[in-house]
Amino acid sequence: MSKNYGIRITLPESSTLLKSHLLGENWESFRWYKTPEERDAAYEDMQRQPSNYRQGDTIQQILNKVERA
Repeated sequence: MSKNYGIRITLPESSTLLKSHLLGENWESFRWYKTPEERDAAYEDMQRQPSNYRQGDTIQQILNKVERA
């Protein structure tokens, strides 16, 4: 079974990580899963604030559910 259900990760336009000497303005990443249920569980988990972040810091990512054609 191939992994057809994914999460596309991008950053907000205001993110300093999108500078050309860091990740670059077209940066994106994908995580792929075998089932929509696995993907949906990971999506929910990825929306939570990571425990290793300092108090007051917020995660800067945009998550979108995607599927391969």
